[in-house]
Amino acid sequence: MAKKTGHVAVPFLITIFIGLILVGGGALFAWQYWGLGKNEKPSEPVPRTVGVVTAEDNHTVLLMLETSNDLCPPTYVLMRSLPMKKQVVFVGIPSNSISLVNGEQISLNEKYLLEGASGAVDYVEKTFDIKIDRYMKFNDDSFMKVCDIFGGVSYPVNADIVGFKNDGSSQLLNSEQTLMFVTYTMFNDGESERAFTAASVISSMINQADGKYISDTLDNSFNTVMNSTESNINAADYKERKNAIKYLFETGNAMAVTFSLNGSNAGEDFIPSDSFIKSLKEQFFTDKQEQQ
Repeated sequence: MAKKTGHVAVPFLITIFIGLILVGGGALFAWQYWGLGKNEKPSEPVPRTVGVVTAEDNHTVLLMLETSNDLCPPTYVLMRSLPMKKQVVFVGIPSNSISLVNGEQISLNEKYLLEGASGAVDYVEKTFDIKIDRYMKFNDDSFMKVCDIFGGVSYPVNADIVGFKNDGSSQLLNSEQTLMFVTYTMFNDGESERAFTAASVISSMINQADGKYISDTLDNSFNTVMNSTESNINAADYKERKNAIKYLFETGNAMAVTFSLNGSNAGEDFIPSDSFIKSLKEQFFTDKQEQQ
């Protein structure tokens, strides 16, 4: 008589199948519980902490003022910002400075008149052997807006200008008076003195300002200034530097310093001192001191 195997085989197979599930499930649980075979994702890079200031925030900007006063050449001031050191350095560059640029002896003002703001940037980069990150070119209106943002400046005036005390005493200057002062063309030492005066006035304006107020209103001030100037600074630049700028104004104390560009006069030209430029560059335009 033939054996009936079909009915026995089916339950047997089902039992084996259930056993495999139970054993396999337990093994999978152990595998995961003990971390065996875990495929870990690489950790995300640590993002830069908001508000942290580093040497990467250092930046250099060439400031230019082209006034409606036809008797006054454009004004040039080099600004170097060092947030970690809580310092902003201003160097006035005489418009009649001459230097060898791209194999040609040319003045800063000639370079500007030929090529515009980019020409002035090229001149300063070649003369100082530095990298200028951005530039800002002001006219009368935009310069006075900046003066208004900072609330004017008290500065010792020793110039024969109508409406000013010509006695070297400190005088509170509004935006219009400040513009008149930095574009005065009859300083005893000519363009060299005027360039230094412009840089010094800007430095004093920053040091005398209410840093907390400047920081709190920075967004509005940025929009006001950028809408009235010619510049290659954009919104992304501002976003990148915003924390560092706010840090400067909130924590800095007398942070702005001014340097007069040493050199010698040669007729109507001014020849910058190579040794002075080298010293200035080593002190403020390298980041080695930030990394120590």
